[in-house]
Amino acid sequence: MDTPSPLTHHTPAAGTVLGRLDALADGSATMGELPAPDALTHKPFRYLLLRSGDTVKAYENRCAHFGVPLAARQDLLIFQPHASISCNVHYARYRWSDGVCESGDCVGEALPAIAVQLDAQGNICMVGDGPAP
Repeated sequence: MDTPSPLTHHTPAAGTVLGRLDALADGSATMGELPAPDALTHKPFRYLLLRSGDTVKAYENRCAHFGVPLAARQDLLIFQPHASISCNVHYARYRWSDGVCESGDCVGEALPAIAVQLDAQGNICMVGDGPAP
């Protein structure tokens, strides 16, 4: 009998809508989650949207040090608008602009970036499959 593989991360396809610009306040950091296509073999895709003006940065919601989400719930997410976002497990602090850890046990490592763009309707959409270059 085959042993099921451990749960793996599923990256949504290009064009997947992660949110809407008009639903994010300027300076907000918002957690999102897309269900896995198969809950038996994949984990949900957890992400963060960070808005500064008309610019949205997107990162996987996965600490570079522990690999756990930065927060379990939106109300527990620690951030300084336009400046940084922190892991509430061990308080590593990541720059808002590029996701690079600037304080904590993972200095120099980065949150996995997600390439996104705004479409004509104001949707925040994934560009390409996988992490941002």
